[in-house]
Amino acid sequence: MAELDNCCSTQLIDGDGDFNAVGLENFMRTTNFSNRGLSYAVVAIKGPQSSGALRSYPFRALLPFSITLLNSDFVRNYLWKSTLLNHLFHTNFREMDAYRGRSQTTKGIWIAHCVGIEPFTIAMDLEGTDGRERGEDDTTFEKQSALFALAIADIVLINMWCHDIGREQAANKPLLKTVFQVMMRLFSPRRTTLLFVIRDKTKTPLEYLEPILREDIQKIWDVVSKPEAHKDTPLSEFFNVEITALSSYEEKEELFKEQVAELRQRFFNSISPGGLAGDRRGVVPASGFSFSAQQIWKVIKENKDLDLPAHKVMVATVRCEEIANEKFCRLSSDADWLALEESVQSGSISGFGRKLSSILETYFSEYDLEAIYFDEAVRSAKRKQLESKALELVHPAYLNLLGHLRFKALEDFKSRLEQMLKEGEGFAASAHACTKSCMLEFDKGCADAAIRQANWDASKVREKLRRDIDAHISSVRNVKLSELVGRYEEKLRQSLSEPVESLFDAAGRDTWASIRKLLTRETENAVSEFSTAISSFELDQPTTDSMLQGLRDYVRNLVLKKAKEQAGKVLILMKDRFSTVFSHDNHSMPRVWTGKEDIKTITKDARTVSLRLLAVMAAIRLDEKSDKIENILFSSLMEGTVTSPDPLASSTWEEVPPENTLITPVQCKALWRQFKAETEFTVTQAISAQEAYKRSNNWLPPPWAIVAMVILGFNEFMLLLRNPLYLMFLFVAFLISKAMWVHMDVPGQFQHGTLTGLLSISTRFLPTVMNLLKRLAEEAQGHQTPDSPRQQSSLIFQSFRNQSQPSSTPESSVSSHVSVSDGIEYSSPNITQRRNTQTSEAELS
Repeated sequence: MAELDNCCSTQLIDGDGDFNAVGLENFMRTTNFSNRGLSYAVVAIKGPQSSGALRSYPFRALLPFSITLLNSDFVRNYLWKSTLLNHLFHTNFREMDAYRGRSQTTKGIWIAHCVGIEPFTIAMDLEGTDGRERGEDDTTFEKQSALFALAIADIVLINMWCHDIGREQAANKPLLKTVFQVMMRLFSPRRTTLLFVIRDKTKTPLEYLEPILREDIQKIWDVVSKPEAHKDTPLSEFFNVEITALSSYEEKEELFKEQVAELRQRFFNSISPGGLAGDRRGVVPASGFSFSAQQIWKVIKENKDLDLPAHKVMVATVRCEEIANEKFCRLSSDADWLALEESVQSGSISGFGRKLSSILETYFSEYDLEAIYFDEAVRSAKRKQLESKALELVHPAYLNLLGHLRFKALEDFKSRLEQMLKEGEGFAASAHACTKSCMLEFDKGCADAAIRQANWDASKVREKLRRDIDAHISSVRNVKLSELVGRYEEKLRQSLSEPVESLFDAAGRDTWASIRKLLTRETENAVSEFSTAISSFELDQPTTDSMLQGLRDYVRNLVLKKAKEQAGKVLILMKDRFSTVFSHDNHSMPRVWTGKEDIKTITKDARTVSLRLLAVMAAIRLDEKSDKIENILFSSLMEGTVTSPDPLASSTWEEVPPENTLITPVQCKALWRQFKAETEFTVTQAISAQEAYKRSNNWLPPPWAIVAMVILGFNEFMLLLRNPLYLMFLFVAFLISKAMWVHMDVPGQFQHGTLTGLLSISTRFLPTVMNLLKRLAEEAQGHQTPDSPRQQSSLIFQSFRNQSQPSSTPESSVSSHVSVSDGIEYSSPNITQRRNTQTSEAELS
């Protein structure tokens, strides 16, 4: 009874033609049928109901195998079809009770597990074909169930009565016709084994009965209508006919049991090469059996032709897709994958490719194991789809990891390059070494991140890293070169600015020659040093030449800038130059206007120097090209030569490019006019100072007065000669008057006007006299020696000389300086604030 319980008898299709999908799933789960792969078979029996006389009979468990048993209608009162299945395969299908009459025992289609037979065998009991319960619908359902059985079964078992062999009215003929007719509805059907079991075998040997039976079968095949494509197709293309015989169960029970046991052994290993099963090309894996059976029955009920190869592909497509989807869902929620994905979000991890490959391989292997028995093309296509979906799932994590590797490699490159540059390594060598090491580390990281299931290309990320590195190298190189260029430009500015400015201040005929010489010397030195400095950058020759030329251009522009600055204040420079030459002698000493100087000549010399400065600043002369600017200026402005047309009535100089022009001829003419106007006052002041000097040093009356005085004062003069004492008294009076003159600075007082001078002298006369008398008294008391009047006079004169130096000079347009002699000398007026000049300026003046 335990074996009967293990067979799990289940109704697959009920009497109304409804498919019991839930019952089939439960059957497959209970019997572990889903894991059998292709190692299984299905058994179906179809024939007249109540075709025998046996009651329910205990049976032994059968191994997995599928057989279609078609009982002949002419087996009378010996064996029902369900009874035969139960007796042969030890199933527990319902049987007819002989005492309760003939009625339909099997409703629809039932299946059961045949315990004890390998491979896994499923016995299928189909509804009888001549039962009174179904009536007119019997033919339709008979054909549907027969087609369903042929589409699934591997072996068709036909139970025959021995005496029906060779008879025209045998009960099995309608059944065989039905089998052959529905077989035509199968598109490219597989080859099925038809096993004829001859019951109640007589003494006639099987060797004689078999040819007759085969001839009957062939006759039935020949008369069955066939489609055009199979008109001439032999029976052997569709069926593999096998024949066996069984003795009578009632007469020879023991022999019958032995023969049934031998027949049962033929179902062991039936799907192996040479086994009882027929063609296995259309068999679907066990995991797809439920879906396949449902689809086959659906097509049959819709009265459509059943394309078994296409059905096999369809079942494989559905099942493989289900398996692939299930594996993908499990992969998506896999804890190891989620942990790996989360780890990648925060940074790069070691062994990413190995770990991910292991996870993917686990699910791909499970798919291969479950889908191994399905159509290879479909299985492979669905596996590729699974791989594609899985790789799409994990690819963002892979890209994220590559992003971390790229960022880390770039940051390492930056820090290493900075460190090597700080240590004084060459830029190009440092950049090359850092690039090589960082790219090598990135490649190792990519190799570690690669997975076996995909040939992902990291070249784009690698190229992006290389572009980032090159961009950083370029940026750092530009910064370093800019700093280097800046240092050399600053060095050139310091070495050129002041010397060039000084040369312009001391402008002469050789000014531009000196500037060119200075420019050449400093440029070559700077270019040589700069070339050595940038050699570590390993720049290409065009770039190097461009940078060197840029340095040369900077030097030239620096000089041009200075020239333009000096040209902008050329009027001030000319006035300073004029003041220096006009107010200082050849020894660079301030000029004193004593009346002996030739102011006209001095003025001309000063203007000549100033005009030469204007000629120097009029144009840039860095190309050693001669011009006639100085000659034109001197002939037009100094000599006053009148020519037509006026050479200064132009905006350009002859033989001078416009870009080298600093001051145009028209501007030069205007500047010279303004210069003369602003320096005219200086010349006037010098002339005034000279006249004042002459007046201050000429105290003699006019000649006519002198003659009158000699004539009229002859008597008095003779009186003095006769009495020397008067002469001595006059000499002392002269000395005292002279001392008072100097002490009160009489000339200086009258410089502010006559009235002012008189008032000043009147207020200072009495205090001066008292002061002189007091000092004479003090000196007389300190020197009580009888000196001669001459010695006393000398002493008074010396005392008054010491007091005659004024402490300060009043500010005025003309400054006075006391000369080393008795007289008073006058210096030139200060018209502008003098600038310190070099010795060369004094020489030019």
